[in-house]
Amino acid sequence: MTSTPSSRPSITPDRERAVVDAVPKGLFVGGEWREATGGRTHGVEDPSTGHNLVDVADANAADGVAALDASVAAQPDWALTPPRERGEILRSAFELITERADDLALLMTLEMGKPLKESAAEIAYGAEFFRWFSEEAVRVSGRWSTAPNGATRLLTMKQPVGPCLMITPWNFPLAMGTRKIGPAVAAGCTMVVKPAGLTPLTMMALVDILTEAGLPPGVLNLVGTSDTGAVMEPLIRDPRLRKLTFTGSTEVGRRLVEQSAEGLLRVSMELGGNAPFVVFGDADLDEAVDGAMLAKMRNIGEACTAANRFIVHESVAEEFARRLTERMGALVVGRGTEDGVDVGPLVEAKQRDKVADIVDDAVQRGAEVQVGGSPGEGAGYFYAPTVLTDVPPEARMFREEIFGPVAPVFTFADDTDGVAMANDTEFGLVSYVFTQDLSRALRVCEQLETGMVGLNQGVVSNPSAPFGGVKASGFGREGGAEGIEEYLETKYVGIKL
Repeated sequence: MTSTPSSRPSITPDRERAVVDAVPKGLFVGGEWREATGGRTHGVEDPSTGHNLVDVADANAADGVAALDASVAAQPDWALTPPRERGEILRSAFELITERADDLALLMTLEMGKPLKESAAEIAYGAEFFRWFSEEAVRVSGRWSTAPNGATRLLTMKQPVGPCLMITPWNFPLAMGTRKIGPAVAAGCTMVVKPAGLTPLTMMALVDILTEAGLPPGVLNLVGTSDTGAVMEPLIRDPRLRKLTFTGSTEVGRRLVEQSAEGLLRVSMELGGNAPFVVFGDADLDEAVDGAMLAKMRNIGEACTAANRFIVHESVAEEFARRLTERMGALVVGRGTEDGVDVGPLVEAKQRDKVADIVDDAVQRGAEVQVGGSPGEGAGYFYAPTVLTDVPPEARMFREEIFGPVAPVFTFADDTDGVAMANDTEFGLVSYVFTQDLSRALRVCEQLETGMVGLNQGVVSNPSAPFGGVKASGFGREGGAEGIEEYLETKYVGIKL
């Protein structure tokens, strides 16, 4: 494995500073940037060095209520805004994001750690949600029908849910925002967004872009805080809020659903994953290893869609592991702004230490380290790309989401065994299947207990497709034609003729 960062920096410190300095650092309430109450701030780290990048506003509960006040006040007029106007705002924001992709990618790399090429890919992916929902805004429709007895007419219409609270994660700082904000804008809902404390800068830049694109004051409000529970719970329990959407851990999601029950909120939850990557004996191994690298190493493995368990037929397991080890060992680890780097740091020390603990647990239970298996040395929160074989099913990594660059290989004997292993988890977000047998492919896709399946491909995320899971991975869908329905209520009018 090559673990020495490239010696030639591709980005100058002056440019890094300029990109960070250009972003507002406050709360955004009622169309204005402002300080948090009492001027409170919290720091944002560069995970490649552990050094503080900048301080940003740190809201308290009163700031959160002020943001909801602004959202509630803006809702009536925003709901009446013509769909074409809402769509054009999203389209304009899409174009601004595309124009500023380089700066946004650098900003994301600085606060989250992923290599610039990964950040650039997320910018392109995240922007597409705005383009997609700019087109969906004018496609919201109801229906007109005749009652079976012929005496009345039945009119159904779609209307915005109302003020929404959006809590976004740190791992995809732009895309997790655009795929919530896009459909809400298209549907005519106002919003309060709470970005992750670890990576708030990209969302702050996005809010600035939407304002420039013409989003009216109060429609989108941003409240950053280091005390999420204290600031968000009063909003969730406020009867004026009508929807909650959250992307994050299942543990936190369960608590939020409990809080939302008081107000019977519309709720969308995109929670944890434990994605199986099932390779059958007839799979094209070149294709399977290519897919494995995408499914495992996208976002340094810090993705709910990341392949967490490689479940490989015993007839090809050794060769698959050998090829995967070769590819993982060739990855270059380093600061994401440097040329030639494939793998950046994990987002914080806590995440790096969790990955190390999970790997150590597997090794203690008999797993063999083929490559990697240890944290990086020196500054930053690095962990070496790792492949483990002979991993027993009792290992924590069979049950827990790794969220790091670690690929454990398990084996199975027949199709029934492979599917059973894949489904042996409380989670059900995504699974991956590699086989050249069409009948097996369709049968297995039907049997897998996940909301999404990648068949002979290692990436499933697409703005035009419904993203979401089942079981402990949550409910609701983001993206696709289904995505906007999460922000719409159905009203029925019975008409007597």
